[in-house]
Amino acid sequence: MTEEKQDLDELYQLIMDRKRNPIKGSYTDYLFTKGLDKILKKVGEESTEVVVAAKNESDPAFILEVADLAYHVLVLLAERGITVDQIKKELAGREGKMSKTKERDDIERW
Repeated sequence: MTEEKQDLDELYQLIMDRKRNPIKGSYTDYLFTKGLDKILKKVGEESTEVVVAAKNESDPAFILEVADLAYHVLVLLAERGITVDQIKKELAGREGKMSKTKERDDIERW
């Protein structure tokens, strides 16, 4: 079996192509047709599924859920007109910076 390799940039470009040239009946077309609220709902659902899968010991299930989340986030970026390069630039700008969050004491009582 031949394994196709695809990076996030290529997947984003495919999603953008599907946005510009919809394929009726495709899941990507469905998401774009339903709009931002549906895409946001799916990002939320997939985020929760990643958290649940991370608590279990099954790496394949966790990988599947992370892939689902990555796909839906890329659809969200495309919907908003944000590119993967913009995200990369933002991340690169953080390199070497110390966190601005301060350490907090553990919560002992609610």
